[in-house]
This record gives sequence, structure tokens and C-alpha cells, in this order.
Amino acid sequence: MNTSKRRMGLFYVITGATCWGIGGTVAKKLFQDDQVDVDWLVTIRLLTAGILLLMLQLFRKNRSQVIEVWKNKASAGQLLIFGLFGMLAVQYTYMASIQHGNAAVATLLQYLSPVIVIIYSVLRKRTVLTKQDIITVLLALAGCFFLLTNGSISQLSVPEIAVVWGVLSGFAAAFYTLYAVGLLNKFDSLVVVGWAMVIGGFALSFIHPPWQLDFKSLTAEAYVYILFVTIFGTMIAFWFFIKSLQSLSPK
Repeated sequence: MNTSKRRMGLFYVITGATCWGIGGTVAKKLFQDDQVDVDWLVTIRLLTAGILLLMLQLFRKNRSQVIEVWKNKASAGQLLIFGLFGMLAVQYTYMASIQHGNAAVATLLQYLSPVIVIIYSVLRKRTVLTKQDIITVLLALAGCFFLLTNGSISQLSVPEIAVVWGVLSGFAAAFYTLYAVGLLNKFDSLVVVGWAMVIGGFALSFIHPPWQLDFKSLTAEAYVYILFVTIFGTMIAFWFFIKSLQSLSPK
């Protein structure tokens, strides 16, 4: 693989992961200080970020892909699955874990997804288990153990429900990472991520419509936080993460 291409892939994935983690911390503040509902926040951030990404694609060379992705039944079906079981699942489980616990634990549990990807790839014989893989898995599990238990197995530092949502988030992130590759081979990352967000946000709108919120109770600071979570913690985070898969393997 071209070295410069790989470096750009690493830049995208590191930047995306960083924005995602910081966005989680900001979201926790919205849950605690402004009593923002997790369903509403996930709905509004997905719809807004998805629409913005699709609008960006309209200014690019391959703008026709915004519509073309729906003309093929196979790709349309893949996009629906990715939007519901990938994008929406990752967003909701992660936010639920933050709401019941904290951003640090939720982020760490979600980023156990590379462990799941490695195990899946080995079982499907898509890759060979290496010494580096084993070290990576052990370090991830050790970090998870210490953060959740504070070094003592007698009690968890966060409620069990937060751990459950966090682990589910890890599996959702692994599916999201693996399943996206097929779509990225045919369509631009902006199209894939943008439509997946719109699909996920639209589906969740039936549970919590985006207009059902006491907007007058929100402070100016809260609106800034919501904007940050939407632009950096969602739009850039997911776009860059998915874009990295065009030059890096899922593992």
C-alpha cells in the first residue's frame, strides 16, 4: 500500500476517533446539566449531520451518486442495513452508555470493537492471527478492566447497564466497520455516511420526533454544545472514520 495513502488513512481514523471521544464528553454534559434526552440528541445529530454531508457531496464531482445509490436494489438494501444496524446502532448504544455511565467508559468499551474485528477476521479466515494482534487484544482488555473496576473486581465504577450498552456499542461499531467496506467500494464516503445518518435519524424520529423538546429551557451554551456534537462529534467523526477504510483495512 502507498505510504502517503496509508498516512492519510491514519490521519482520518485518529482525527475521527478523537472527535468522537470529545463529542461523547460534551454529550454527557448535555445529559447531566441540560437534561437533554438521549433519543432526541441522537435523532437531531444524525439528521442534521447526514443532510450536511449529502449537501457537501452535491458540490463534488460525483454528485450524481447521491441518487444513484438508490437506483440499484442491492446497494439500496445494503445502505438500509448499514443505516439501521450500523450507524443508528452505534450512535444509540454509545449515547445510552454515556447517559447511564460516563464518556470515558463508553468510549473505551466501544473501542473494543477492533478486538471483535480481529476475532471475526480470524474465524472467517480473512487474516492470520499475529503476535501484534494478541498484544493489541490483551492491552485493550486490560485497559477495559482497570477503567471499569478501578483495579478491584468487587465492584464496577459504573452501573451494569452502562457496561451492557457499552459492550453492545462495541459490537455495533465492529459491524459498522466491517459492513461499510462493500459500500465504499462502489460509492463515495460522503454518500455512504450521509445517507446512513439520514436513515438512522429518520427511523428514530418515530420514537422521539426532533421537534419534541422544550427549546426555551436550553441555554445558549447548550445550543453551542449541540452544534459541536453534531458537527465534530458526528459529522466529521463518522465521515473521517469511514473515509479511512478506503486506505486502511478494517483491522
